[in-house]
Formats: sequence, C-alpha cells, structure tokens
Amino acid sequence: MKTNDQNRLKYALASDVMPGGVNTSLRRFEPHLVFARAEGATMTDVDGNQYIDYQAAFGPIVLGHNHETVNRRVQETMQNIDLLGIGTTESEIALARKICRHVPSAEKVLFTNSGSEATYQAIRLARAVTGRKEIIKFQGCYHGWHDAVAMNVITPADQLGSRQLLSAGSLPEVVEHTLVCTFNDLDDVERTVADNKGQVAAIILEPIPHNIGCVLPKPGFLEGLRELTRLKNIVLIFDEVITGFRHGLGGYQKICGVTPDLTTLGKAAANGYPISVICGKRELMDRFNTHADGDVFFAGTFNGHPVCCAAALATIEVLEQESTYWHMFGLGERMREGLSGIVSRLGLKATVAGFGSVFLTYFMDGPIESYTDLTRNDAGMFVSYRRKLLERGIFKLPMNLKRNHISLSHTAEMVDQTLQAAEDVLRELSRSAKKGAPAMEAAS
Repeated sequence: MKTNDQNRLKYALASDVMPGGVNTSLRRFEPHLVFARAEGATMTDVDGNQYIDYQAAFGPIVLGHNHETVNRRVQETMQNIDLLGIGTTESEIALARKICRHVPSAEKVLFTNSGSEATYQAIRLARAVTGRKEIIKFQGCYHGWHDAVAMNVITPADQLGSRQLLSAGSLPEVVEHTLVCTFNDLDDVERTVADNKGQVAAIILEPIPHNIGCVLPKPGFLEGLRELTRLKNIVLIFDEVITGFRHGLGGYQKICGVTPDLTTLGKAAANGYPISVICGKRELMDRFNTHADGDVFFAGTFNGHPVCCAAALATIEVLEQESTYWHMFGLGERMREGLSGIVSRLGLKATVAGFGSVFLTYFMDGPIESYTDLTRNDAGMFVSYRRKLLERGIFKLPMNLKRNHISLSHTAEMVDQTLQAAEDVLRELSRSAKKGAPAMEAAS
C-alpha cells in the first residue's frame, strides 16, 4: 500500500454511524479499507491503492466490475420503468424463461432479493408440502441468516457434532428441528434419516460447499442423496446461490447430472445487482400463494425489481457466449496450476483447491472431503499470506477458508502477476518460519 491515512480516517467516520463501520459482519477484517472505485478486475481504495480483485463481492462479480453490457441495459431500463409493485413486468417474464431454459430443475421460477430469502422460502415450502418439521443441513455449508440454517458453518473443532449457532437470539425451538450431517458421508445421512423416520422434510446443501473454500462432492454422493430423498419423499434442495451461473448456466446440477426438487440461485446471476431465485418442480412451486390455489405465503416489495431483472438478463446473455466460461475456466486452471507449482517448489504443506473460476490455497495436506478435514488448516498462515498479498495489490479476503474468484475481466497477465506475488510472499513466510521468526499473524 502507498498509504492508509484516508482509509483510517474514513473508517473512523463510518464507525461513528454504523456498528463496526460495516453493513455485513464478513466485511470486518484487518486492514480496514474504504473503497472509492471499481472497474473490470480492479478496485481502488480512498488512498488510491489499486487491487486486483479476487474477492468479487463473495462471487457476484462474474463479468467484472461496472461491466459495460450490464450498465447499458440497466440505464436503458431506468429510463423506461422503475418499481411498480403490482402486476408483472416484461423483464420478469424474460428472465424466468431464461432460467427455465438453462437450469434443469427449473419448471417454474420466483424472484426475491437475497440468497437468505430464497433458502428461507425453499425450506418453508418443503415443510408445507411434506407436513414434516425436520431438515438436514451439512457441516460447513451456509444457507443464510435465518435461524433454521444459521449454524454449523466454521465450527470450532471441539464443538463438532453439536449445534453451533451463528447468532445470539436464535430460537431453540427452531434450531432443534435442524439436523447436521457430514458432507460426502452418505452413510451418515442415511442413519440420520432412519433415526428420524418420517420426520425429515428436506435436505439442503451446497452441491460444492464454497463457504468453506471448495470441497468437491465425491462420486456418487449427490446421486445417493437424490435416490434417498426419492425413496423417503424428502424434498432435495440444492443451494446454488454460489455455484449457479458461476460454474455454468445450468448450475452445478447440470454438470453433475443430478436434478434436485428445488434450487436457489443468486450472486453471479446479475453481476452484483441484488436478485435471487427459487425455482423447481411445477407442483411444488404452485404451492406458493402467488398462484391462485397456493397456500405458502410469498411476498416482497422489491421482488423482481425491473433494474435487477435487466442486470440479470444482460449478465446471462454474456454468459451464453461460448468464449465466456472458456476464458474464466482457463484462467482458473492457469491459477491453480501456477499455485500448485509454487507450493511444490517451496516444499510447503499446502493444498490448492478449486473448480472452474474458483480457487484457493489451504495450508494443510489433502485429501479434503469434508469440513472435519479443514480443522487442520493453518488459519494463521492462511490469513498472513493474504494480508501480505494485500500489500502487493492483490485482494484475497484475509479471512480463514474464504474462496477466490476469477471474472471475465481478469487477464492472463493479471494471473501471472498474482502468481509472482504469491511466490514472493510464500517464500518470505517460509524463510521466516525456518528461522523461527513470528511469520504468521493470528487469524481474525
């Protein structure tokens, strides 16, 4: 960094009027930065420091910041229509048709504003159609801020196997109906379903748990969940808020060939504009009371906002171009191969993981099949590495287990610049560790 004076000053001003100076708890990290501009694959703070951005707002920025195609469509829409709050707009229809065309599980679609809202609605719907109360989630998967699922994500090792809540104020009466299983362990899921015979309404999961980086499903695991849920009349919910549109137009479900009953989408759908999707089987979706015969309440003033629908349509149209995923996935592979080479040359205890345009380096040996494995990750090294990259103009969120993203706006030159910075930092940390110096900061 050139300087951090304005960042410190403006963060102090922010903290006077906002608790902690941020509007999302995961934006609270060291060093505190206040941003002024973002364009393409870069963002600039108020001190004029520019960063190559691999955070991508936790994934929504799939095309790049301020993408010309999206901006143009949004501006055109704003000149013609704004929020009406009644009836239906043409952009809602067009977007719903696009999603039904691309996403295997999408027979009908509803829009809302955040991933948490979409997963809340999916769980409510599952309970309504089954008449059951229990749901199953997986350790390490995150599905939003509501009580039923705001638990057991980054759980301390000594609390594994128990319910670990993310928030004070969560209702025990709600949480007691959530059962937690181990990702990639089909036997564990089958035992849990058997122990709660006839009581499980839904199984909800990220098909790739990206909230703990990138843990890929083992062959047969997702297929096994699909077969089990069919046999036991359980609603299978794929939370593709992260994987949807980032890994392909049809989501990860199209890649793996497993079609859930319900799917939630968001983030990369609109390149940074707030929109989320719940979609699925016609007979399930028609239970929402947006349908004349429905009895599951669904409402929201900003649902299907014309500007957000326009942004999503523009984003999907760019993603439909053959070269888009080819470019992003190619750079993702270039990054992962480069990082693996660095780790090997330096003899580090580290594992490079990722899929498509997502990548990260865990500081531990593999294999990595579930969150339990990740309790061995060296969190201090993970965070120190990223903080030192920040000093070199590379932004990877300095927080344990968080993934990185490549957008359409990144270039091979940016990837190579990042790899050089990564090698310099890792060499420095490795040298300091061998000398016995305090190379690593405590994880925050």
